[in-house]
Amino acid sequence: MSNKKLTAINSGSKNKPALKASGRSQVKRYTRSKAGNFFYVLFLILFGSFSVLPLIYCIVTAFKPLEELLVYPPKLYVVNPTLQNFMALPDLLSNLKIPLSRYIFNSFFVTVITTILYVFIAAMAAFTLAKSKIRARRVFFLVVQLALLFNGTTLSVPLYLIYSWLGIIDTYWVMILPYIASTMGVFLMKQYMESALPDALMEAAEIDGAGPVRIFFEIAMPIVKPCWLTLTMFGFRDVWAAIPDGTVFNEALKTLPTIMSQVTAGGIARSGSAMAVTVIMMVPPILVYLVSQSNVIEAMSSAGIKE
Repeated sequence: MSNKKLTAINSGSKNKPALKASGRSQVKRYTRSKAGNFFYVLFLILFGSFSVLPLIYCIVTAFKPLEELLVYPPKLYVVNPTLQNFMALPDLLSNLKIPLSRYIFNSFFVTVITTILYVFIAAMAAFTLAKSKIRARRVFFLVVQLALLFNGTTLSVPLYLIYSWLGIIDTYWVMILPYIASTMGVFLMKQYMESALPDALMEAAEIDGAGPVRIFFEIAMPIVKPCWLTLTMFGFRDVWAAIPDGTVFNEALKTLPTIMSQVTAGGIARSGSAMAVTVIMMVPPILVYLVSQSNVIEAMSSAGIKE
């Protein structure tokens, strides 16, 4: 064997440990000890259980008889469960001038229409602010951000004057229009579109002859599905529990939360029925959340990320 071959073999054998060492240094393994996993899971269980205590107490109280409702301190379990609190609701609402079915229809009608319009308009506005080429889009988005600083209490008087000028007081529109103009949906959708909707995809669609409307419905909306499902959940929850304050006087236009609030104002003797009402009002938002929970997590984790 020549000297050149020996030199090459020796140099190769010397470089192998170096290559292995460099490979080990590049690949990092993140591991957690069994004790760390135990305390991590224990932490999640404890704080998760603490966060659902109000929900558990509400459900348990809805099935308590009157003698257990008067026990102090209150208990998180029921000894003799009963459906009396639910069965008493028809009698409590029997003296209404308008049938209960009318209030249920008003609630679902206003909630569904408002949620659909809210998501649709927020998505269109966010698409324009995120992907259009208009020069003033940054100014418009700044206005959206500034609008997030104001809550409904500070704007109650100006809003009432606007409703009166438009002539929509004591109509369905006074319950629908305010939520459509909510800027939170525009902000969340715009942030999500900037990270999830690449410009190269839109340029390719434009080259193929697709217009803005077709790009919005066939490309943008399917991609940002997690975000608009998140807005659907938030919008449904807020509108479902909303009580018009000083804008709806016609009894035939009032929603279910307005009537149910009268039951909850009956003192401690009606606390069981009040909790039963609360459980009934919680069911639709919980069902909507169960349908969209995975998309909600994805949207919240991606909305604040930018490339």
